[in-house]
Amino acid sequence: MGEPSQNNLLLGASGLIGRFVTDDLRARGFRVVGIARSLSPAQKMSPLDLELPILSLDAAALTRLLREHAIDIVVNCLGVLQDGPGSDTNAVHRDFVARLLQAIHASGRAIRLVHISIPGIAEDDRTAFATTKREAERLIAASGIPHAILRPGFVVAPAAYGGSAMLRALAAFPLDLPEKEMATPFQPVAVEDIAATIAWLAARDIGDASVKSVTWDLMQKQPITMAGVIRQFRVAFGTADWPHVAMPAFLLASSAWLGDLASRLRWMPPLRTTAIAELRRGVTGDPSAWMSATGITPKALSETIGRHPATIQDKWFARLYLVKALIIASLVVFWLVSGFIALFVSYRAAAGILTTHGFPPALVDPVTIGTSLMDMSIGVLIAFRRTCAIGLIAGMTASLGYMFGAAILTPDLWIEPLGALVKTGPAIVLMLVALLMLDNR
Repeated sequence: MGEPSQNNLLLGASGLIGRFVTDDLRARGFRVVGIARSLSPAQKMSPLDLELPILSLDAAALTRLLREHAIDIVVNCLGVLQDGPGSDTNAVHRDFVARLLQAIHASGRAIRLVHISIPGIAEDDRTAFATTKREAERLIAASGIPHAILRPGFVVAPAAYGGSAMLRALAAFPLDLPEKEMATPFQPVAVEDIAATIAWLAARDIGDASVKSVTWDLMQKQPITMAGVIRQFRVAFGTADWPHVAMPAFLLASSAWLGDLASRLRWMPPLRTTAIAELRRGVTGDPSAWMSATGITPKALSETIGRHPATIQDKWFARLYLVKALIIASLVVFWLVSGFIALFVSYRAAAGILTTHGFPPALVDPVTIGTSLMDMSIGVLIAFRRTCAIGLIAGMTASLGYMFGAAILTPDLWIEPLGALVKTGPAIVLMLVALLMLDNR
């Protein structure tokens, strides 16, 4: 074993695996340049954490990047689940890998590529996610570049995004997926074991023939089902003894359809048609070659999850994860419907409120139409992920404006039997809660 490489390039440093591996390698003394399309302020842990439009870089730009930082190891953690606005499985999994391989060849440097892929066999690939991941594997295998293709199972990490967050949410509620899905094989792996494997590879000499071209399944050896994974989370959450109800299959399918719709608005819901298809295929593999080569004994799920009971922040996150979507959806409906009703269904009644309270007749129609359009615009802004924060702030501002305006112009509305204005206060609080929950990473 040679000296640890001091120049590692990690692509996808904002993701579940990428962020953990970046920090872990640095803690072991490696120099790591972490690159992502976007990093949250909390993820910018070092001057070497860089935001770059990595997927739009051509092979020449990638070559310059490799030479500039004198890279010895490239770890590719980039990936997207499903095609949609801003997400192209072909572009991320296949086309980018092809350019990266060209750049490594052109760099003139001896570089090892560590590529994060998916478990399973090609014959079972049915989704664009899986087929493009497998195409990337074939490109890498044919490149002649020293490489390690790592196929982790279901990744269990301190952080939780996407599917791992969804399983935590299910564990926090007395709700199961349909029986068929709960019975699928689901071999997990601790993210610490992935990081340890990459560190082991980074410390090997580039000329070591034993790891010049390897493909390993990374997962615990003991077979387990999705029900077993969720059960272990429930032990940690203290909900294992609760009675549980399995959701009907049509509800799962409907949720996936709604998830696809939400992804068109730039949200990243864990339940989408691709996620369900991959879930039904299961997560299986044979970690024997990996264990034999590295000497790593993968942690069992009970070790990974069961060492400590869930903390209060773990419980809050799991309980609120699915509720977040309900909150956003309800606010979108609230603003759209309230504006629509005032403009098209009860326009005369809405305008009559202003008329009876002494508004100048010339202003009644413009104010009624303007506020209705504003309400619907707020709903549209909240619906899109990129403008959601703007919409929520605008909604709170508009609501406060309605409350103060009514206090001055129509104070009697504060004591009406249905309490419409009084109820605006809780609506503002709900928008504030949604704003504070917007972060995904």
